[in-house]
Amino acid sequence: MRRVTRNLLVAIALIVVALLALGALPSYLGAGDPYYLTVEPIETDEPAADVSDVSERRYPFLTSALASPDGRSEGYQLGPYGIKEWFTHTPFDEVDALTQRVPDAATDDGGVRVTDGEQTYSVTVVQSDP
Repeated sequence: MRRVTRNLLVAIALIVVALLALGALPSYLGAGDPYYLTVEPIETDEPAADVSDVSERRYPFLTSALASPDGRSEGYQLGPYGIKEWFTHTPFDEVDALTQRVPDAATDDGGVRVTDGEQTYSVTVVQSDP
């Protein structure tokens, strides 16, 4: 095998390994206090996004918060230097997606109003100690 060919194959292998590491590594990164997606029942006549048919795969933080007894999702820690957010799904992404679906459902505190069946909830991202 020629030296140039061998170097090219080694470079390709290193690139593949680096890309695989970037896909797996961000889920293990985390720094600081975790962020939680919280749902709180409210009574309002204002517009709200209907989430009765959302997928657990698309909205994992929202569905876990709706299913939990305390109305709080699993924690999400930001990565150092903001790199983790480029490769992972965040609670902020879910609030943004719901706000884009129904812009009038956005609240002044950066959250969104949603309905699940007959109940309306205020959904916000909060940061607290573990």
